[in-house]
Amino acid sequence: MKYYLTTPIYYVNAAPHIGHTYTTLAAETIKRLKRMQGYQAVLTTGTDEHGQKVERAAQDQGKTPEEFATVISNEFRTQWDKLGIQYDHFIRTTDPKHHKTVQWLFKRLLDKGSVYKGSYTGQYCVSDEYYVSDAQPGDKCPLCGRVTETVTEENYFFKLSAFTDKLLKHYEDYPDFIQPETRRNEVIAFVKGGLQDVSITRTSIKWGIPVEGQHVAYVWFDALISYMSAVAGGDEWPADLHLIGKEISRFHCIFWPAFLMAADVPLPKKVFAHGWLLFQNEKMSKSGGNMLRTEPIRQVVGAEALRYYLFRDIVFGQDGNFSTEALVTRYNADLANGLGNLASRTLTMIKQYRNGAIPSPSPGLSAENPLAHAARETIDNASRAFDAFEFSKGLDAVWSMLSAADKFIVEQAPWKLAKAPGDEAKVQLDDALYASAETLRIAVALLHPLLPESTVKIWEQLGMTSPLETLLLSSLGWGQLAPGQAIGNIAPVFPRIEAGPALAQMEKLEEEESTRQAALLGKKPAGPEVTIPPPSPKISIDDFVKVDLRVGQVKTAERVKGSDKLLHMTVDIGEPEARTIVAGIAVAYSPEQMVGRKVAIVANLQPRKLKGIESNGMIVAASVEGGPPVLAGFLEDIPIGARLK
Repeated sequence: MKYYLTTPIYYVNAAPHIGHTYTTLAAETIKRLKRMQGYQAVLTTGTDEHGQKVERAAQDQGKTPEEFATVISNEFRTQWDKLGIQYDHFIRTTDPKHHKTVQWLFKRLLDKGSVYKGSYTGQYCVSDEYYVSDAQPGDKCPLCGRVTETVTEENYFFKLSAFTDKLLKHYEDYPDFIQPETRRNEVIAFVKGGLQDVSITRTSIKWGIPVEGQHVAYVWFDALISYMSAVAGGDEWPADLHLIGKEISRFHCIFWPAFLMAADVPLPKKVFAHGWLLFQNEKMSKSGGNMLRTEPIRQVVGAEALRYYLFRDIVFGQDGNFSTEALVTRYNADLANGLGNLASRTLTMIKQYRNGAIPSPSPGLSAENPLAHAARETIDNASRAFDAFEFSKGLDAVWSMLSAADKFIVEQAPWKLAKAPGDEAKVQLDDALYASAETLRIAVALLHPLLPESTVKIWEQLGMTSPLETLLLSSLGWGQLAPGQAIGNIAPVFPRIEAGPALAQMEKLEEEESTRQAALLGKKPAGPEVTIPPPSPKISIDDFVKVDLRVGQVKTAERVKGSDKLLHMTVDIGEPEARTIVAGIAVAYSPEQMVGRKVAIVANLQPRKLKGIESNGMIVAASVEGGPPVLAGFLEDIPIGARLK
């Protein structure tokens, strides 16, 4: 059985960041899962390298577009290799075989009368390579928020308007075609609102695939076809799954199936559009300056910690907030103290009490042992959850079983049974050690698609000789661990991470990686695009003097639990007691940077509660929209409590 899945073809206007990694890790996890279900699973990823954005970026650096695109495309390959991501095809839209497929599909649409020549005058977003229907000059792009440009040019148009009913019927006939359900409902509502014909060529740019005369393929038409060109000549098409971010749902769920319908080409079976990774509770973006790169995280905590956190803490399909603090906490709690500790305890006791050989369980163990029941239930629940891409739910099921194993070991107390006399204690010890080891084996098998490196290490420490990736999950069951099997060498798999040093190192490496990537793109280090707001309406001096601005000195500072933005501080402004102030500056200033610092305080604001903490005042800071705050301060020494006039 074949199973063909794809990631988006990533646009080379940006180097890889954590959002790209999230999608690619999810796709690779699904590929590993399908292989353990008996499928011949094949994964395609790659880079989208044409369009006006790339043409301009290359020109700014004095490079050809292909030279520029090659540098960024190599960044993606390098990142996936460092993370150990196993992909089968990496397609570049500059690949000659891709050009042939695009030209073939365009001509097929032209011959079938689904494409016609016309002209377009309207608004275009260069950043997203997107024509913005019904927009006026000066309007912003609905995808990225940047101001659109007015363009006039001759184009070939695809008769999308003719496919409204066909698309709606396909959605009805194949209810799983668009997932999750929220994306399906959004797409259906959009299509029911009426579709307009769309441009699929450009004449104002040269950097693209030539299709007819002076026309080159519009970058989105071009990129979608890469899913086919990557496997041209094989039997993988149609794709079983396109895995994408929700912001590109319309292209994949409306344009792409309509193109294929018009060309009489089989449609993909499913498009799954997952949610966004948020950072500082906002969507990551270059313009907002709040992007995270993967490499600093990998270097400090490793790829397995990142994989586990992404799939345990974020419900796949929904938006989820990414926090490096939560990542380290989750790693220590679940991997170091959970799975890693269970493996170490179990294997060490087998080595110590049974000379490193799996003991023989009593005949009734399978029916009577509580772990046997928990394991069977977990195999069923976790398998169904993973198959539905409900990764966090599946992991919850596995960790419930691991918690049951920890509780079982404490109740059985093998260290006491090993000292107890008599055959009954010996049998009970054998059963306890076997049940613990078998639970560990089953957990490792279920977790392998998500944690491919660490699970292999534990598998080998259990003494298993067959490759873990060849195990069929359908055959997984209780009681398959062979008695008498010699365990392997025991070694820690998840060493504990000290949060403070790890977070500081990640922050330092993130700054370095941001600077390096910015240089590759020929830009200044990542930061917000500066848009200075216009002055507010004028106020009178009487209004201004009502604001009581004071000099304060921060005495204590700590992060507010559950928030990436807020700091909880006590600030001395010359009053008998220091004030409690909560400020949204944690994205730019650590608690250590704040203690002892003199700041400007609005002292006569009404108190308000933030995260349950009453804040009595406001710290004055400046920022541009979407950018980090910058504190107002003082060059000269000035006494605490002095009023600003």
